[in-house]
Amino acid sequence: MKLISISSLLLLVTISTSVAANEKISTSAAANEEDISTPIAANENEQAEPWLERLATSLQTLNFSTSFVVVKNNQAEPYHWFHGVDESGNELEILSLLNGPRRDVLRKDNIVSYIEPELPPYSVTSHQITGPIPAVLREGVTALGQTYDFISVGRSRVLGRPAQLIRIVSKDVYRYGHWLWLDQESGMLLKLALANRTGQLLEQIQFTHLDITNALSESLLQLQQTTLPKVIEIPAGYQEQVLQWQVKWLPEGFKRLNANRHRISTTKKPVEFMLFNDGLVDVSVYVNPSEDTQRATDYDKISLWWLSASRQLW
Repeated sequence: MKLISISSLLLLVTISTSVAANEKISTSAAANEEDISTPIAANENEQAEPWLERLATSLQTLNFSTSFVVVKNNQAEPYHWFHGVDESGNELEILSLLNGPRRDVLRKDNIVSYIEPELPPYSVTSHQITGPIPAVLREGVTALGQTYDFISVGRSRVLGRPAQLIRIVSKDVYRYGHWLWLDQESGMLLKLALANRTGQLLEQIQFTHLDITNALSESLLQLQQTTLPKVIEIPAGYQEQVLQWQVKWLPEGFKRLNANRHRISTTKKPVEFMLFNDGLVDVSVYVNPSEDTQRATDYDKISLWWLSASRQLW
């Protein structure tokens, strides 16, 4: 069976969002909407771990439609997100970036398909989509206990709903903290903020609407009937290639997930790549040939091209 009308399916994704398109938003102004350093009425008897376990269950089992805006670098990126579980217990999911070139991620149980500009649609085998929401939140945070503390701070109000504020705090000085506002009724995520150790807001994910239903949405029903692109086959050993350089130090808890050579899709330049993860945060290291012809090194005139410690969005 051939791939059917993905474009008509994805049209439903973009209709029901009211976020402002192409609007620049100051992170400091966004922070004023909810001062993360002054929670309301902390409850000393409230434990953080049960709330995070409840969040993981909600992200796996609820039928919901939601929109959120990622605010960072003085810009806002709006997304629409559908999730549901069919009669057979299989998860269905759609995540769409609503500004700029169309980027959509579709998931049917353990098959994830990516619809991106200038690339043919493709699928990979995975139980989770890649997006702004950290995958660990739907898997449970037990594995983070060696490097992070979980703190129940107090109650607040987000999206017109009573919410519980939970902090995920690094045990060392090398990582930022995560602040999560969870819906008191459903346990769903309503807001997420990335902050430094002084409480300064660096990045924010603000949900703009949340609908939880008993039945699958129309978009997920269409996805259920759609044949996804063929799963690409990754050659054995591709993610564990031997490179001629090493990352000498990373904070405790980081493990290497990937090492390969490929070309950057936007620039077509060849790079060598390593990906590290501590369960919550990704560190991506890219190395490419230096464009400086005046100096030579022992290894093909390489230079450090980019080092980032952030969630991979796409």
